Order: sequence, then C-alpha cells, then structure tokens
Amino acid sequence: MKTALFPGAFDPVTNGHMDLMERALRLFDRLVVAVAHREDKGVLFSVEERLEMLREVTKDMGNVQVTHFSGLLVDFAARSNVDVVVRGLRFISDFEYEFQMALMNRRLSGSFETVFLMPSEQYSYLNSSLAKEIARMGGSVAQFVPPFVERKLKTKLASAGA
Repeated sequence: MKTALFPGAFDPVTNGHMDLMERALRLFDRLVVAVAHREDKGVLFSVEERLEMLREVTKDMGNVQVTHFSGLLVDFAARSNVDVVVRGLRFISDFEYEFQMALMNRRLSGSFETVFLMPSEQYSYLNSSLAKEIARMGGSVAQFVPPFVERKLKTKLASAGA
C-alpha cells in the first residue's frame, strides 16, 4: 500500500486543496494530510480548528488520515513511514519555492521524494490567503472553500471582529 503525505498550513482548506487530495488519491492508496504548526505565518485558525475542518471535508474521501506536525517535514515523514510528499504547483513562483524545498528535503533524507501536481484550471489562482481576504472584505467564498469551511470562516471572522 503506497502512502503519500500532503502537508500544508490549510488556513483554511480550500477547494484547490480538495482537488489536489482527489488527484493524489488517484495515484496513491492512502493519503496523510498533515497540518503544519505555522504560528509564525500569521494563521487565522488554530491547529485544532484546521484539523476539524480537514476531518469534516475529507470524511467521505476514504483512505485519508488527517494529522498535524511540527518541526522538519522529513522527520515527520520518517516517523510516519512515508517517503513521498505531494505538493501543488500553480505558477512559476510556486515552482521555484517548491523545487528548492524538494531538493533540500531530498538532501536531508535520501529516501524522500516529492511529487508535484497541478490543480484544475479553475483553482490555479486560489490560495487560502485570497479566500480569507475575500471573506474579510465581506465577499462570498462559496466557490472557493467547502461549505463547512465557509461557515467556520464566517464565524471566526465575526468573532475576531474582522
């Protein structure tokens, strides 16, 4: 059974993330979706909230495990007995960053491989930061995030006074 790791901040999970998960499950038997502890990145949702959202939106996908990690990705992958990571590429700027990270991860762990997937065209411009900004400005994010996430985003922004 071949398992891949799909790490990210998922702050919040978007339809683009969902698209990449579905694509990864066509290639791998099992997918570990791992929320990174990234408080330095100015996240809106806590790790627990991001885990809750991911568990809810992946519950019907099958063969998806949702977890979290801190520290080096290669160390987490080794502890999880996973040697393939899946990353999404939207634009050339993604490629430059992800290529550098893939080479560094391979250097840190010789058995570690990165598989790059391109999202569907309809999600090629989408990221969590844009979805949050639209929501903060009062716009609808219904086409960008799953319904459960949309509700959580509205509630979180209302309680934060954003």
